Amino acid sequence: MKTALLWAALFALPALARAAEPPATAASAPDAMTEAEVRKVDLTTAKVTLRHGEIKPLDMPAMTMVFQARDKRLLDGLKAGDKVRFKAAHEGGQFFVTELEPIK
Repeated sequence: MKTALLWAALFALPALARAAEPPATAASAPDAMTEAEVRKVDLTTAKVTLRHGEIKPLDMPAMTMVFQARDKRLLDGLKAGDKVRFKAAHEGGQFFVTELEPIK
């Protein structure tokens, strides 16, 4: 009897641990956008330099770096100093901005 109770308790522990975890928030969701400040825009090469916060889906800490825009139109109207939210992808050794919206 004691052995059966011990096994039942051992199987219940993982479920209890999962129940205690906080739910995913917008900031930790895989499709969450990251906030950034535009440092430089180069429309000729479709590149943008962003000073960004942590990009959790890419396991990337906060830093300033250059991204290639997946679509050049994403950069229309952007200028240094603008605050934005964006999504990024890492493909073929290069980082791309896939979505970008101004913060109002």
